[in-house]
Amino acid sequence: MNLYSTKNLTNIVTLKEAVMTGLPKDGGLFMPLDIPQLDRNWLDQLSSFSFKEIAHKIAGELIGNEIPSEILQKIINNTITFPAPLHELYENIFIQELWHGPSMAFKDFGARFMAGLMSYFNHENKGELNILVATSGDTGGAVAAGFHKTPGINVIILYPKGMVSPIQESQLTTLGDNIYAISIKGDFDDCQRLVKQAFLDESLKSIITLSSANSINIARLIPQSFYYFEAIKQLQDKEHIKFVVPSGNLGNLTAGLLAKKMGAPIESFIAATNANQTIPNYIQTGRYEPKETIKTIANAMDVSQPSNFERLSDLLGGVNKGSTWNNIKEAIASQSVSDTEIKKTISKIYKETGYILDPHSATGIKCALDQRSQKTHNKFIVLGTAHYGKFLDILEETLPSMEFHLPERIKKTNKKKLNSIENTSKYEDFKNYLIKHVSRETM
Repeated sequence: MNLYSTKNLTNIVTLKEAVMTGLPKDGGLFMPLDIPQLDRNWLDQLSSFSFKEIAHKIAGELIGNEIPSEILQKIINNTITFPAPLHELYENIFIQELWHGPSMAFKDFGARFMAGLMSYFNHENKGELNILVATSGDTGGAVAAGFHKTPGINVIILYPKGMVSPIQESQLTTLGDNIYAISIKGDFDDCQRLVKQAFLDESLKSIITLSSANSINIARLIPQSFYYFEAIKQLQDKEHIKFVVPSGNLGNLTAGLLAKKMGAPIESFIAATNANQTIPNYIQTGRYEPKETIKTIANAMDVSQPSNFERLSDLLGGVNKGSTWNNIKEAIASQSVSDTEIKKTISKIYKETGYILDPHSATGIKCALDQRSQKTHNKFIVLGTAHYGKFLDILEETLPSMEFHLPERIKKTNKKKLNSIENTSKYEDFKNYLIKHVSRETM
C-alpha cells in the first residue's frame, strides 16, 4: 500500500511509514495512492459474510501484501471482538450501535486496529514509540484502552480541561502504566494544534520517536470503513442508502467516503454537527471559515477546524480534481443541531420508542427525522457513536424520571482515581513536559 501527502502528490510512502510517522513532513495528511474497487460479485454476497470476513477483505484490498495475510487476520480478530448491530427506530430510520467495545464508543474499532498495526510495525525496534493523541472526548478513552500495556508503545493524551464528561475523563486518566494524560487549558483545537506542532518539530523528534493516534493517522480510517459495509450487510434492501454521520474532526465521514469509493452502495452522506457549524456553513456558502470552538453537550464533536476536511476535500476535489465545493455539495449534506434540539430529540425518541440516545447520536437522529419529513424514499443509517452512559449528567437532566442502568465497565471506571497533569496551551510548555518526563522514561 502506497500513500501520498495531500500537500504533495509526489511524496509517496509505504503504509508502515505513514502509520508510524502519523503526518507527512510537509504538514499534509496521508492518503492511499490507489483506492481499490471491490468485486461486484463479492458486494452482491455481502449479507453472507461475517463482520470479521468483511473487515479482512476491506483491509486486505487496501493494504495489499505489505502485511502477511495471517498477521492481518490476527489483527482483525483482535479488533472485531464486538458487534455493530442495526436497530430500526422508525420505518427506514436505523441506528448502528458502534459502542459495544471496551470504551463504549465507535473509536474502539480504529484504536484496536491501530494498536495491532503499530505493534506489528514496531516489534523489531529497540526504542519505544510515543503516540500523541488529541481528544475531544471519546478518542482518548478508546486509544487508552486499545494501547494499554502494549509493549514498546507509550500514549500521551491531550484533552481540553473541563470540556469532556466525567466518565470520558476517567477512561483516559485512570489506566496508568504506559498511558499519560495531560489536561490542556484550552479547547480541542488547541490540543490538536499542539500535536501537529510536535510532529513538525525536528528537534523534538530527534529526542523521542513520535506517532499519532488521532484520525489524522491513516490507520484509524481504514477500520472505520469496515462498519459501513457491516451496516449495509444487515439491510434487506440495499438501495437508496444515506448515512447520517455525527461529525467533529470528520474522520468517520472520511472513512465513509472511502467505503463509497471502494464500491459500497451508498447514495450520499449527511454530516450532523452540533453548534460548531464550520462544515454546514461551508457546504451552504463555499467558504471555509472556522470560528472559535463552542462548548456543547455533544462535546466529542466540539471541533471548529476539523483536520480531516483536508482528506475529504482531496477525495472529492482538491488539486487537479475539479470543483471541490460542487463535488462536496453533491456528496454531502450537513445540518447543525443545537443543544436544545439534542435534548428534545433524546426525549422524543425515548417517549416514542423507548430507545436511549447519547447526545452525539441524537444529532444524527434529528437530521434523519428532518430528512424523512421531506418524504424521501431513502433509508437513513445513523452512526450511533457512543453509549448514553458516558454522558449521564446530560441524560439525567433530559430524562429526569428515568432510572438508568449503567454497564459494569462504566461503574468500575467511575470508582478509579484520576491521574493527569495540567499544562497550558503553549507549545513550549508541552514540549518541555515531553522532554523532561516522557523522554526520560522511554529512552
